[in-house]
Amino acid sequence: MTEPGERRRGTRSTTTRERSVRGARDAAEHAADALSELIRHRVEGVSAVCRSEDEGWVVNVDVLEVARIPDTTSLLATYEVELDPSGDLLQYRRVARYRRGAQDQ
Repeated sequence: MTEPGERRRGTRSTTTRERSVRGARDAAEHAADALSELIRHRVEGVSAVCRSEDEGWVVNVDVLEVARIPDTTSLLATYEVELDPSGDLLQYRRVARYRRGAQDQ
């Protein structure tokens, strides 16, 4: 068994060039993992995945930015994450910030 922060023997690094994105689900996982490593916020989910013009991926990842009590007042954000065809992060940006309990407008 491994301790938190340790990697198990035989697992590949997320920076390995050998990997490639096999579909929308794989792109969502790559984007969520890469973003959470950079911004250190808990990923709540993925709200959109689409192909980019260069055969890469654009993924909208929702994260918890500020936890509050009650939970419905917590602040969440949506980040647009762009991946190249192999799943490497090219860029990201925050496109929205909102309260968990807020209705879509």
